[in-house]
Amino acid sequence: MSRTIAAIFDNYRNAENAAREVKERGLRTDDISIVTKENEEAYSSDNNAATMSTMNNMGTTGTANRNNKGINDNISDGVVTGGILGGLAGLLIGAGSMVIPGLGIIAAAGPITGLLSGAVTGGIVGGLVDLGIPENKGKQYESDIKAGKVLFSMKIDDDKIDEISSVLRNNGAISIDTY
Repeated sequence: MSRTIAAIFDNYRNAENAAREVKERGLRTDDISIVTKENEEAYSSDNNAATMSTMNNMGTTGTANRNNKGINDNISDGVVTGGILGGLAGLLIGAGSMVIPGLGIIAAAGPITGLLSGAVTGGIVGGLVDLGIPENKGKQYESDIKAGKVLFSMKIDDDKIDEISSVLRNNGAISIDTY
């Protein structure tokens, strides 16, 4: 039976490291989703200046501000390349950014990206419910993301729960739940 495991990380690097370890163990990364809010930390001095410039110029050149409805931008468009999810672009499918009312610009990678693109007017809870996460926990995860934390979720078989939980814990997950 397929289940969803969800974890909260304090930073995206730990979530990215967990995704890499899952891949190194030969497990499927197609079912991993990572969601985080883009903020100043994403553009710290260890990230490339072009990304910061791209985000600083979004008001005049970025698609997220062109129509005020929020758009799912492909990561290759440069919106988050080299920034928050740049390292995940080659690891996970569908990486990109979008505007979510009440959260601002979020970066997402994996199957949740498609689910969230339809939720730009109503938050991320619906996309999380579609992944098998109960609405009340989805609201908590949305609050965590709003507070700057990172959500990692993955569809897994029952026999992999302990292994993935261990990977997440060893990479700094501050909470882990299975649904």
